[in-house]
Amino acid sequence: MADYKAPLRDIRFVRDEIFDFNTLYTKINGGEDATPDMVDAILDEIGRFAEQEIAPTNVTGDREGCKLGEDGVIAPSGFKEVYQKFVEGGWPSLSADPEFGGQGLPVSLGMTVSEIVGQANWSWGMYPGLSHGAKHLLEAHGSNEQKDTFLPRMVSGEWTGTMCLTEPHCGSDLGLLRTKAEANADGSYSLTGTKIFISAGDHDLAENIIHLVLARVPGSPAGTKGISIFVVPKNNLDDSGNVAERNAVSCGALEHKMGIHGNATCVMNFDGAKGFLIGEQNKGLNYMFTMMNSARIGTAFQGLAHSELAIQHATDYARDRLQMRSLSGKKNPDGPADPIIVHPDVRRMLLTIKSLTEGMRMMGYHMAYNADIVSDGKDEEERKVADDLLSILTPIGKAFMTEVGCEAASLGVQVFGGHGYTAEWPAEQNMRDCRISTIYEGTTGIQGLDLLGRKVLGSGGELLKPLTKEIYVFAKENLENEAIGGYSVKLQELTKEWGELTMHIGMLAMENPEEVGAASVDYLMYAGYVCMAYYWAQMAKTAAEKLAAGTSETAFYEAKLHTAKFYFARILPRTITLAATMKAPLDTLMDMDEEQFVIV
Repeated sequence: MADYKAPLRDIRFVRDEIFDFNTLYTKINGGEDATPDMVDAILDEIGRFAEQEIAPTNVTGDREGCKLGEDGVIAPSGFKEVYQKFVEGGWPSLSADPEFGGQGLPVSLGMTVSEIVGQANWSWGMYPGLSHGAKHLLEAHGSNEQKDTFLPRMVSGEWTGTMCLTEPHCGSDLGLLRTKAEANADGSYSLTGTKIFISAGDHDLAENIIHLVLARVPGSPAGTKGISIFVVPKNNLDDSGNVAERNAVSCGALEHKMGIHGNATCVMNFDGAKGFLIGEQNKGLNYMFTMMNSARIGTAFQGLAHSELAIQHATDYARDRLQMRSLSGKKNPDGPADPIIVHPDVRRMLLTIKSLTEGMRMMGYHMAYNADIVSDGKDEEERKVADDLLSILTPIGKAFMTEVGCEAASLGVQVFGGHGYTAEWPAEQNMRDCRISTIYEGTTGIQGLDLLGRKVLGSGGELLKPLTKEIYVFAKENLENEAIGGYSVKLQELTKEWGELTMHIGMLAMENPEEVGAASVDYLMYAGYVCMAYYWAQMAKTAAEKLAAGTSETAFYEAKLHTAKFYFARILPRTITLAATMKAPLDTLMDMDEEQFVIV
């Protein structure tokens, strides 16, 4: 069974050598405490904690799963003990507001910690991870009393948070929700309804769970315009803010799932539960996006997490597994066969996983960099540009990274061959755990509609310009760069084509809005591959400069150049097919009658 190793060298390459977060931290509010020495110490310690404390719970959590007892959900063995150590170490408070007990370190540093935690055990990491969105929403829209009551203990990790959106009869169409909130004489509300698919909805890791619940106040408008959001604690509080009697909220059942068995995915019943309105009535959906955007970026890192595990496990296995002889002659003459890593098709799979993994890390930290500026930048115009850039990168990151993360996990199984399909090896759990990532926090289709319909076409193309301009300017500046000149030419061609495809779809959509839905996922994946080409060109440029200057890490930087070459030659051409399918006639999707899908 392969052990997890925190990829600190590559994380530092991206953070320090590409994006230069250390310089960024000197320019943002609150970044002055994140000195290079402090950041290095934090990365070393979370790497150690993830490897030694969190990772050992991954397999046991999958095999044991969660159990529903008389008093609620019981997490797998070891989860609670590791969580308490996590809280004692101050990890939940790392990037939180000092006003509520946080350490006030940059948002991006918290994302780096989340990356490592998620790779060690995604199911475990969801318990503290889901609190981030709930905290952000309360910080942005809660009353002063609500902030003072709930945030200090959520920031410390003593309490965790959830978001309760989906109901049995409606998935992402929240306009159909039925949970009702009736006003009480004391200013609180009684919430009644059922929510499903609530990750970390109930557990025994923390003293209290703070649910953020979408519901309707009687008399509110129908559809999405009549949705409000409420804070509903698992346990009510006394006048001093301490845990008192149990609230009328409970886990009615645990979902039986394909993966992430260590995390409790709950059916939550609200039977007149006491809750408190956040902000104004009927503004719940607007407020929810504060929480959802945080969750979408977090889920993007799930694609990276499973891809990182795939490359670690598959590479170890491929170097040890002996099978057949190389077609060009023996590579292991003293053994009965050659290791499978010498075979071209295994190399294809491993390099695909590696190029996607390291490209995703760049995409994740590109989002993190801009999140720092949006959150703590000192210049208003810089914050506006970063916010526009992040609004485009978020749906791309969430959907593209999880889609190719699933591809990487699947290839990881394939490298193991028949062994990959058995629970004896880690590849099959990794694939099962990964599969949900393309679904929750908005499916790939929903992210595609958000990107193409709402963001790009909805803004007349204006929101797309900061991203395509950044890529084009980089390419233009490096056309004469010997190491990446060819890559720069390709980037210029692709940014031009990206604009042409956008105009083409926009013109068709003026005649029939269904054209947006038909093209949206292909458009998003095209955008993802172009962005990843930009990231690989950046990495190749830096690697070439390091090698030219002389370095003791020749193997590391040469691997970057090899992988960039592979990406541009064997992965980036996927954009050709995507461009063609985006232009395919709408009737190829819509003209067949529903009854013709299955004829028996």
